[in-house]
Amino acid sequence: MHLSDFDYNLPPEQIAQHPLADRAASRLLLLERATGATRHLHFRDLPALIPPGDLLVINTSRVIPARLHGKRETGNVAELLLVRELPDGTWLAMGHPGGKLKPGRRVTFGTDSASEVVEVLGGGLRRIRFVGDLDARATIAKYGAVPLPPYIKRAPNKADQDRYQTVYATHDGSVAAPTAGLHFTTELLARIHEQRSFVTAIDLHVGQGTFKPVETEDLGKHPMHPEAYEISEGAANWVNKVKGVGSGVWGVGTTVVRALESAVDSRGEVGAGVGETSLFIRPPYEFKIVNHLITNFHLPRSTLLMLVCAFGGYERVMNAYREAVKEGYRFYSYGDAMLLL
Repeated sequence: MHLSDFDYNLPPEQIAQHPLADRAASRLLLLERATGATRHLHFRDLPALIPPGDLLVINTSRVIPARLHGKRETGNVAELLLVRELPDGTWLAMGHPGGKLKPGRRVTFGTDSASEVVEVLGGGLRRIRFVGDLDARATIAKYGAVPLPPYIKRAPNKADQDRYQTVYATHDGSVAAPTAGLHFTTELLARIHEQRSFVTAIDLHVGQGTFKPVETEDLGKHPMHPEAYEISEGAANWVNKVKGVGSGVWGVGTTVVRALESAVDSRGEVGAGVGETSLFIRPPYEFKIVNHLITNFHLPRSTLLMLVCAFGGYERVMNAYREAVKEGYRFYSYGDAMLLL
């Protein structure tokens, strides 16, 4: 398949610019993979769709306020999007304006913090170090902003600090929210537990690749940026136990799917541990772990849409997207959700 196969038309007014007041009030488009049939529900209807004994796997990675606005030595503005810390204490970051942020150049934040470009890497990445009075963590806490995606055409506000996180976010590390989880409330999770369905957690720290468009028509030439994940012994045991008795594993988001599919061992079981994944899931792909997928609606020509098409079937997913556009669904991070059964 080619890049142009994953295009669709979306009116700009259907790109959600703000979250709903009630997380669970989002609409939910249900797609039956076997038949292509669709149903129009709301996210609060989800617990009734999960059989007892099935397992939801959630991503508890927490979004850090990774967007830093500062000034270059010339006084002109600059922006850094921190990606992740490296073992030597430097950070990977994306910078704007890219052509000006060369090795040795500094970006200053306030009067007590600055960063220096150490090395320019491929794919828009730079390696930077913090050289002011404040270290990286203190700089992020004092000057960092919520890294809303570029298709949200407004500055982040105080409400985004809460709403651009899942209610179960625990471990810092993502530069974008695992958006399928944004629809869950504590009440909804309690209802799932009450009906004897199970929930377990893993971490996949969403990296800068979520912002990187696919630029090559030949999908095999697209480089996937690695993302760090961690699967505990307990989570791996839960997944393998549920699979072993024939019950369903529900991936809450494409991040969960990529982590679990990357951790499968030669026996077809999920292994515990810490790792990095550059797995690019696109049609055709044989899924080994996840039976059902909860996800948001994704950008045209994105690797996330390609993963969903691999899971649900290309024609059926693209038809469902066209139906969602026609029915006025809200799209992307703060938009509505989709369930593939």
